[in-house]
Amino acid sequence: MLVHKRIHKDDQPYNPDVCDKPIPCDTSLSNDRVVNISKKLYHCDICGKAFSHKGTMNVHKRIHTGEKPYHCDICGKAFPQGCNLTEHKRVHTGEKPYKCDICGKTFSSKSGMVVHKRVHTGEKPFHCDTCGEAFSQIGNLKKHKRIHSGEKSYHCDICGKTFSYKGGMLAHKRTHTGEKPYPCDICGKSFSHKSSMLVHKRIHTGEKPYHCNICGKKFLHKTGIRVHNRIHTGEKPYQCEVCGEAFLQNCYLTEHRRVHTGEKPFQCDICGKKFSSKSAMLIHKRVHTGEKPFHCDTCGQAFSQTGNLKKHKRIHKK
Repeated sequence: MLVHKRIHKDDQPYNPDVCDKPIPCDTSLSNDRVVNISKKLYHCDICGKAFSHKGTMNVHKRIHTGEKPYHCDICGKAFPQGCNLTEHKRVHTGEKPYKCDICGKTFSSKSGMVVHKRVHTGEKPFHCDTCGEAFSQIGNLKKHKRIHSGEKSYHCDICGKTFSYKGGMLAHKRTHTGEKPYPCDICGKSFSHKSSMLVHKRIHTGEKPYHCNICGKKFLHKTGIRVHNRIHTGEKPYQCEVCGEAFLQNCYLTEHRRVHTGEKPFQCDICGKKFSSKSAMLIHKRVHTGEKPFHCDTCGQAFSQTGNLKKHKRIHKK
């Protein structure tokens, strides 16, 4: 690319009308080298999308044709662009040449580093034109939009359940197969989702990248801060259709509904007693095991439930 750019000297600026070389993923020509770059003179004859230069249009057409001319010489995986192959090869080499200048975390691609920095800045440049919700990644916006459209084009071929995106369907299928292909390289625990493994690793590192801008509380993952914010706003978006009681999270509503149905799907494998929630069953089992995982940091007394510990601590405050 750098050699090619030398063709476009000051007296021969880059012109998309005569040059069909695509601009690579992480580079761009300076504004003074580009002529009429805002014009989109080239149109895809399949979908009609317009492009400012021929090379980019030719790369785009590979989406329709499925052409992937760039092959990894290690694993054989193929890619539509050379820059995609360059990034992929870093999976094999472990190279991470892009560094966040805020926290020092390194990345194998520039785009990965740019997206990561939005965790620090809070930037969410992609907005839903239906409800206005903002996202830090365009992929998350595309997934979100399917909520409004109701589109669920991916089907599990085992149970028939439908999904709005392919990743969700593939992850779901692991509930049938039991596959957990993502192991933690610190403790060895395996996960069915890569995202779950990455969040889990923060337990080891102590990383809590999500901060509440009201009270400053930190969280391991984005969902935690989203739910936490409802404590400040009072929002309870999940409402029981039987009695009208509202809840912060959908899982609380699911448990609550069992009050009406009488369902108790969780059974103690020691005595056979049944419970409407998994957490209640786990607390009950401590009666059998004698486990008391909650300790008073003043006197050391141990308790089987965190609620009992909170009551006990009031003794020391008197």
